[in-house]
Amino acid sequence: MFFLKRSLAQTIASVLAVLLAASCARYRPNPVTAAGTAAGFEARSLLAPELRDFLIANKEVGDWPPAVWDLKALTLAAFYFCPDMDVARAQWGVARAGRITAGERINPVLNPLLGYNATSPANEVTPWVPEIALEITIETAGKRGIRIAAARQLSESARWNVLSVAWDVRSRLRGALLDLYSAERTASLLTEQQEIRTEIVRLLEVQKQAGEVSAYETTQARVALDHSRLAAIEAARAAEEARARLAAGLGVPRNALEGISVSFDCFERPSPDIPAGEVRRHALENRTDLLSALAEYESTQSALRLEIAKQYPDIRLGPSYQLDQTDSKWTLGLSLDLPILNRNKGPIAEAIARRAESAARFLALQAQVIGDLDAAVEECRSALLKAKAADGLLEDLSAQEAAARPRRELGEISKLDHLAIRIELNAGAMAGLDALVQAQQAVGRLENAAQSPLDMKDWIAGEIRRDPEPAKERKNE
Repeated sequence: MFFLKRSLAQTIASVLAVLLAASCARYRPNPVTAAGTAAGFEARSLLAPELRDFLIANKEVGDWPPAVWDLKALTLAAFYFCPDMDVARAQWGVARAGRITAGERINPVLNPLLGYNATSPANEVTPWVPEIALEITIETAGKRGIRIAAARQLSESARWNVLSVAWDVRSRLRGALLDLYSAERTASLLTEQQEIRTEIVRLLEVQKQAGEVSAYETTQARVALDHSRLAAIEAARAAEEARARLAAGLGVPRNALEGISVSFDCFERPSPDIPAGEVRRHALENRTDLLSALAEYESTQSALRLEIAKQYPDIRLGPSYQLDQTDSKWTLGLSLDLPILNRNKGPIAEAIARRAESAARFLALQAQVIGDLDAAVEECRSALLKAKAADGLLEDLSAQEAAARPRRELGEISKLDHLAIRIELNAGAMAGLDALVQAQQAVGRLENAAQSPLDMKDWIAGEIRRDPEPAKERKNE
C-alpha cells in the first residue's frame, strides 16, 4: 500500500513538472550590433514599401510615390522612422507589461518534507515519514484590484507620453522644414539680386568710361554685388544644413531626400485668426503632457489606496499531508501577520507625500502651459500683423515696378533707374520673407503651446487623432 501511494505521488509530481515546463516562456536572443543598426539606418528610404503601406493605411497618399511631400506626409514618415517614437512606444510597452505583472496572483508554495523515525521498530513498514505541505496566500482588502488600477493608470500615462513625443517630432520637423523654406526662398531672391546688381555694375562701368559717374559709385555697386554673392553662398549653406536637420527629424539618412520634392504650401497660406479663449480651452483639455500628468496623479492615488489596504494582513492557508508508515494524516494551518508593531504608517505617509508631489507637478505644468499660451498668442498676433504690413509694402513696390516698366519702354526713365526700382522691390521681398518666416515661427511656438496644429476646424470637429493604437504604429510592433 505504501509503495502504491509513493508511485502515485511520483506520477503526480512528474505530471506537474511537465506542465510547468510547458507553460514557461523561453528566452529568444535578439542581438543588437552597432554595425548592423548603422547599415539598417543607411538603407532607410522615403520610397520604402513599408512606409507606403503605413501612409496608405493612414489615408495620406493615394498614388505612390507622391509627387510632392507636404508637412503632413513628412510628419507621418517621421512617426514611422524616428527613433524617439520607437523609444516612446517601447516605454509604453513596458508600462502595458506592468499591467500583466500587477494582475498576477501569488503562487501557492509547495513544501515537500521527508522525516525519519529513528526509534521505529525493525518490523515496521518503513522508518521514513514523507510529508507534503502547501501554503496558499489569499490577498485581502482588494489589493490585486488596486494594483491593476495603478498599473493601468501608469500605462495610460505612458500612452499619452507617446503622443507628447509625437508632437515633439512634428515640431522639430516643422522647424527644419521652415528653415529649408526660408533658405531656399532667400537663395532664390539673392540670385535675382545678383543678376540685377551685375547689370547695374555693367551699366555703371559703361557710364564711368564715358565720364558720367565717378569711380566711387562703381565701387559701391561692386561692393553691393560682392555682398549679394556672399549672402547667396551663406543661404546655400543654410539650405544644406536645413536639409540635414530635416533628414534627422525624419529619422532617415541625408541621401534619402535626394530626388524628393517638398511642398512649402503650409507656410505660404495665410494663417487663420487666433481666438485666444478657444486656444486656451483646447490646450488645457487636450495637451498630452497634462493628460499624462493627470494619469500619473491617479496612479499615486491608487498607490496610496494600496498602502492603506496593506494594513489588513493577507491570509495564508497551510494544508499538509503526512504518510506516517501506513497512516494518512491531514492538517490545516492558518497564519497571518499580526498588525501590532507595524501598521504600515511609514509607506502610507510616503504615498501621501508622493501624491502631493504629483499634484504639485501637475499644477506647475498647468501654470507654465497657461503662461506659454498667453505669451505665444500675443507674439503670434504681433508677428502676423507685421507680416501683413510687409505684404502691403511689397504690393506697393510691385505696383511701382509694374508702372515703371512701360515708362522704361517709352524712355521716360533710364534702365539704371528701372534696375534701382527692381532692387528696391527685391529688398522688399526679402523683408517680406523675413516677416513671413518670423510669423510662421511664432505660429509654430503657439502650436507647440497648444500642442495642436493652428486649425480650429480640426479642434471643433474633433478630427485630431490622438490614439496611438496599431493603426498609428509600425506594423512590426
